Amino acid sequence: MKRVALLLAACVVCVSTLCASGAKKGKVLTLVKESDLSSMDAQVATDGLSFEVIAATMEGLYATGANGSAQPALAKKTAVSKDGLKYTFTLRDAKWSNGAPVTAKDFVYAWRRLVNPKLASDYAFMMGIAGVKNADACASGKKPVTDLGISAPDNKTFVVELEKAVPFFPSLMSFPSFYPANQAFVESKGDQYALTPDATLACGPFKLSEWYHGSSFKVVRNPGYWDSGAVKLDAINFKVVLDSQSAVLEYESHAADYVRLTGELVEKYKNRNDFTSTLGSYLWYLNVNLKKGDLRNKNLDNALAYAFDRTKIANLVLRDSSRAANYFVPAALATGPDGKDFRATAPKYFTEGKGKAKEYWTKAKAELGKSTEKIELLYEDSEASKKVAEFLKAEIETTLPGVTIDLKSQPKKTRLRLMQGGEYEIGLTRWGPDYQDPMTFLDLFVTGGAMNFGGYSDPAYDKLVAVCSSGKLSLKERWETMKKAEGVLLKGNGPIPVYQTGASMLWNPKVGGYINNAVGVPFTYKYTYIKD
Repeated sequence: MKRVALLLAACVVCVSTLCASGAKKGKVLTLVKESDLSSMDAQVATDGLSFEVIAATMEGLYATGANGSAQPALAKKTAVSKDGLKYTFTLRDAKWSNGAPVTAKDFVYAWRRLVNPKLASDYAFMMGIAGVKNADACASGKKPVTDLGISAPDNKTFVVELEKAVPFFPSLMSFPSFYPANQAFVESKGDQYALTPDATLACGPFKLSEWYHGSSFKVVRNPGYWDSGAVKLDAINFKVVLDSQSAVLEYESHAADYVRLTGELVEKYKNRNDFTSTLGSYLWYLNVNLKKGDLRNKNLDNALAYAFDRTKIANLVLRDSSRAANYFVPAALATGPDGKDFRATAPKYFTEGKGKAKEYWTKAKAELGKSTEKIELLYEDSEASKKVAEFLKAEIETTLPGVTIDLKSQPKKTRLRLMQGGEYEIGLTRWGPDYQDPMTFLDLFVTGGAMNFGGYSDPAYDKLVAVCSSGKLSLKERWETMKKAEGVLLKGNGPIPVYQTGASMLWNPKVGGYINNAVGVPFTYKYTYIKD
């Protein structure tokens, strides 16, 4: 069996080589990524790169269009009740890559799987965000998953009942957590599902053909895709390159069509016509584990929050259009009822500087009865994270004499696993928006939240988030209440914001048609092309 598998793999490589250099020249896109692919399970994945590759191989009821709007995908027709509490989707004719039809039962299975406590998906909360009837009760095990407000009257009809009207519900349907899953295939693969190309199933523009963990992965055109005629690429190669200098060499040698830049490389390439730069929507922050050592001490927490210069991290360390984050809800994420960006009228935090950090440290030492602290900072092994972690260590140790920061570098997948298991003290992590509303960040830290790894809990905060999600406030009241919630979250023992991502990139000028999304899936490639 192993010999047959190797021969098949060799055939795939040969075919890929022919596509890249033979008659179909120009149809293979090559991208350099700074981290490895973590998961191909749509109901389990939690990171942007995984969402990006899953979205290349699968589709939901809707997809994100070039202007950021929700466009029908597997949903051929959508009917919404007058009160906004019932959606009836009529599915188009589509197939899985094994030839099986995509049916409404695939959505029922996938959505029940997402909220099933046995799966313990970190993204089960998204069903509650979508407002689906009984979502939270099913996810907590209080009700069986069969009580989730969804049904499939027939193979082409998928019905969703909501507990409250959710204005952004259609856009959520483009998010991978809500993608369908073929029950027979998933169960046939068991615990090996989505771990190898053979254990994945596609219903989107491409399908996974290769996956060499820590090195590279590849998707190839899916001939059975319902809209295959719109797909211009034959394949997309993803290369994992952690070192930015090596990554740029891949691009300069024409071995790659895309690379992301940081630090001095931004300065070197910023005047070239293949350079592009944008403000991203991800927020990097320090997630403090309040269950470890003295980290529950609020004065110690605040001392750490004020001890470093965020502007220097953005402008001197990263230099890639990132922005200092003296807030938790990013800029340019969502517009309020006043027509203004959330950040335009919300306060800034941590502006007092290092003098304030010293005051908090003095109070912490008195309360703890000690003058030294040793704290471990966990970060992933990308070059950017390494630079930021080293800067944080130097700044904190200089500002707070007696504090020692021990750095611990791990691959991204391991870093996530350690944080999910509470096996860390402070973790340098990030969050990207799943939908265009401040709640995509604020609901992370409700008591018991799936992504609330450090155990933050504040009844006042929980109450503010709950009322914002209740549907009982006017749009203006809800907006102002979310500002109050952010203020409570950042007063101590919560997350410590570091920077909002920027994206400085080199793109092959011959490449076009890719969609760089502000929320949800980072990039989509259905319409991407390469000019001859």
